[in-house]
Amino acid sequence: MGHPYAPADLELPGFVPLQLSQGQILMTYIGTSLFVLLAVWLISGRCGRLSKTDRLLMCWWAFTGLTHIMIEGPFVFTPNFFEKENPNFFDEVWKEYSKGDSRYVARDAATVTVEGITAVLEGPASLLAVYAIASRKSYSHILQFSVCLGQLYGCLVYFITAYLDGFNFWASSFYFWAYFIGANSSWVVIPTLIAMRSWKKICGAFQAEKVKTK
Repeated sequence: MGHPYAPADLELPGFVPLQLSQGQILMTYIGTSLFVLLAVWLISGRCGRLSKTDRLLMCWWAFTGLTHIMIEGPFVFTPNFFEKENPNFFDEVWKEYSKGDSRYVARDAATVTVEGITAVLEGPASLLAVYAIASRKSYSHILQFSVCLGQLYGCLVYFITAYLDGFNFWASSFYFWAYFIGANSSWVVIPTLIAMRSWKKICGAFQAEKVKTK
């Protein structure tokens, strides 16, 4: 059976075509994501006097943490997702996303490794960041800064290995821009901004401590 991925000669024995449409997959994912963001925003409003920035950060960390665990996790631990006769939603997500990066359906070792680290370490750490912000824990900014560095490192490895391996993993220019670039851009831009903010907060705390000890 043929497949919709690039390169055309990619061998995928046992491949089972998508059973959900692109619209069904995207609407489910977007709808669920919006629900999570709204829920966290409303709950964060009852967590004391949190600034709007902190509440937005809680929304981001909840969204990214659940994405890492619930979307990327199944990919890592389901190597035969493209062969399943009765696929679940997550199998369908990765068959669809692979149109923008066929390394996923091909089970590229570097891609699986990056996603594994992201799902197992960065996912739980992101959810811990939600708690840390809500509880005003002293380690909040150190944690956020560390997770952001991990996400940025993962993105660098993701894009650089794609370039080194030939840069030909998308079915069309639409999937290149929508999936390979668009779907990943948030994990470049937002972690960069959060890392800069947390770095300033950490430096400010150390500076204040130095003033106290003089």
